[in-house]
Amino acid sequence: MPKLGMEPIRRAALIDATIAEIGAAGTLDITVGQIARRAGVSSGLAHHYFGGKDDMLMAAMRHVMREYAREVRLGLAVAQTPRARLEAIVRGSFAASNFTPDTIGSWLNFYVLALSSGPARRLHRIYAKRLRSNLCHALRPLVGTRADNLGAQTAALIDGLYLHQGLSPTVPDGDTAIRQVMSHLDRELKG
Repeated sequence: MPKLGMEPIRRAALIDATIAEIGAAGTLDITVGQIARRAGVSSGLAHHYFGGKDDMLMAAMRHVMREYAREVRLGLAVAQTPRARLEAIVRGSFAASNFTPDTIGSWLNFYVLALSSGPARRLHRIYAKRLRSNLCHALRPLVGTRADNLGAQTAALIDGLYLHQGLSPTVPDGDTAIRQVMSHLDRELKG
């Protein structure tokens, strides 16, 4: 009989292991056995908690997106101006908790999965709509009717920087990414 309270701990360990395994392999071509070994549990227990690999992948991406949303909400809670709201969204996108090699690898592989998986596509759509909505809301007081277009550009820049960092052999540099996005926004706000 399992100990009470172990399920959330093991689920969290399996989610972390899924992210780490994707990051290490650079692909979704990993097995439940590999994930389970990394988490220190049996394959049977991993299947018991999540069903299958696709369920584990989706749980891992929901976790990554919750962490991203948490970072953005923390920044927005203290933002006093529309520009500060913009910066909070950008900082949340490249926060240390969201911008590790393993997390970047998971995001990139998630984008690929969204091409062939309905659940992944829906989850990606939710992320993309929230990002654009948050950016447009912050931009509207600053640029009026240009907010939708500039919000789309900024979302694309954020995703592009993720792709660039994911393919780079260097350690991800969130501060540089933040400066690049904010520099672009500041130029657009002045123009």
